[in-house]
Amino acid sequence: MGKRSRGNLDQPIHHWIFEHISDAVLFINKDGKIEASNQPTHSLLKMTTDKIFITDYLKLNTLTPTDGKELMVRTKTKPERLILFRSMQIGEYVCMILREGGIQANKEAIYYSLNNMLNGPYEGVVMHDRDQIIDCDQAFASLSGYEREELLGMSILDLIHPKDHGKMIKSMQSIKHAPYTVKGIKKDGSIIYAEIVPEILDVNDGELSIAMIRNITERIENEKQIEFMAYYDELTDLPNRNYFQKVLNDEINISKLKERNLAVHFIDLDYFKHINDTLGYHFGDQLLKAFAKRLKKLIYEDIFVARMTGDEFLILQRNIEEKEEATNFAEEIINSLKQPLNVNGYEIYTSVSVGISIYPELGQSGSQLIKQADTAMKFIKEENKNDYVVFQHSFTEGFKERLTLETELHKAIKNKDFVLYFQPQIDIKNNQIIGFEALCRWEHSERGLVAPSEFIPLAEETGLIVELGEWVIREACQQNKKWQELGLPKVKVSVNLSAKQFLQRDLVHKIAQILEETGLEPQYFEIEITESMAMSNEKYIIETLNGFQNLGVNVALDDFGTGYSSLKYLSQFPLSKLKIDRLFIQNKTEQNKAIVKTIIHLSHSLNLKVIAEGVENEEELHFLNNEDCDEVQGYYFSKPVPNQEVLALFKKKISK
Repeated sequence: MGKRSRGNLDQPIHHWIFEHISDAVLFINKDGKIEASNQPTHSLLKMTTDKIFITDYLKLNTLTPTDGKELMVRTKTKPERLILFRSMQIGEYVCMILREGGIQANKEAIYYSLNNMLNGPYEGVVMHDRDQIIDCDQAFASLSGYEREELLGMSILDLIHPKDHGKMIKSMQSIKHAPYTVKGIKKDGSIIYAEIVPEILDVNDGELSIAMIRNITERIENEKQIEFMAYYDELTDLPNRNYFQKVLNDEINISKLKERNLAVHFIDLDYFKHINDTLGYHFGDQLLKAFAKRLKKLIYEDIFVARMTGDEFLILQRNIEEKEEATNFAEEIINSLKQPLNVNGYEIYTSVSVGISIYPELGQSGSQLIKQADTAMKFIKEENKNDYVVFQHSFTEGFKERLTLETELHKAIKNKDFVLYFQPQIDIKNNQIIGFEALCRWEHSERGLVAPSEFIPLAEETGLIVELGEWVIREACQQNKKWQELGLPKVKVSVNLSAKQFLQRDLVHKIAQILEETGLEPQYFEIEITESMAMSNEKYIIETLNGFQNLGVNVALDDFGTGYSSLKYLSQFPLSKLKIDRLFIQNKTEQNKAIVKTIIHLSHSLNLKVIAEGVENEEELHFLNNEDCDEVQGYYFSKPVPNQEVLALFKKKISK
């Protein structure tokens, strides 16, 4: 019989077969000493000359033959491997047939079993004893970024984020092998999310764990993106209103148990709309990002910051004991803006209005606290801006009235419950009416005539001013045309335009249509714009004013001297008239008289006419006449009257 390097055993199989069989075959005596072994055995067990017993290589509990039954055992060499063997008694020796017992040996059975559990494609398989990796396939190695040889013997916990160690240990200790998700760490430190389906494999001296791995990184990232969109504001990276509401409700529940107070701060960026309209929406977005960054500097353990919408932000202040802690923090917010915000290389100085509500003193629910803080913010914003106020229940009364008025205003515009009043404008030299200013009044069913000061700001804020303004223009033109058809002197009618109206892109075209429909010639219609409007968007203003000039419509600059006057605008804009504000006429200080004289002389030097409003007595008229003012209007001549009384005004002035 053939012999190998292990002893001189007479083999019970032919020497040539023993040498050339591909299986690892060896013979041991009753003590476990290896008497003969072929080359595949040497390769499989990595045999050395100093180790001559089978127990030097394999963790065998017994040398009793298996009678053909295949068992799995571990190697004693590191890294530990698995070997499948079966043995039988042949004469006085035990013949053992060995083969690789890792994943490759059990691949088909393992994959079939785990694929049925997973109901989908796998992306890697790893075999481990507790946390030590025994074997893995190439797919798992590629997924982890390691070479397969590097992984053998490593702790599988080294591949998992520390926060998920407990999850995996719990799974290994459990008798139920349910799939679970972990956050993995690749060799290069990058993150991968994996779904793990565990299974147990019986071996000769115990059990091994097998895990099927599926890469779900893309799915998790998509879920995170969806969650971000649901709970975060994309522009500022701050939590959004939904997230704030959730956190606030959670904190209220905690505070109920621990009897703690909370404060909600509702913050509005002052003058943001003006900045947005003047410098554009992109600049406005950059300003909001800069402001959010400034707010983030105020964040500490008990502060939670979120963006409400637009230029409105919310802050939750936890664990306050006294109301002063909330007001002190509001002062901190306001003071944080004493340093300018850097926006695209510009230093922008701005301010905020802050409304505060306190739990449980003022509100019991999250939505109530936010609403109260919002109400307080609006109150302080209307009062003086750049300040804070704690909500008071008296605030809501005024806002209820405002809400009622807003609802009624919507209905009034739909039903056209408005009427125009006309105040005459007089040529100061010949005492003749040369025009009328059209003034809108609301004919309220219960309150009677509502003054413009009560509803025009509300119409501006709600955007209803555009629809209302178009009605005023059309009505004024129609009425002026009717007077002309009655044989009255042809005079102009002037209408004040709001900022929202004037910034309409198709304004010139709209007015041209109204003039055509009513049949009023353009020279008998005049538009009045305020000084602050004229300076808000220079390029667009010039284009619009040139459009009116080409149309033949005159434009007057109203309230001149009350804004940030600039001779540059007067020289560039195609205006026909400056209107001196009543403030300078009625407040008869020497300084105001000097201002009036200057405006008149300036207007004439620019070939502009000048009209003074608010003239109430002969002394004021005499002063303006001496200074060569062109036109006047005011109660000295007539208060605004309905169109039925305009005929009487013409007769009175013409006969004078």
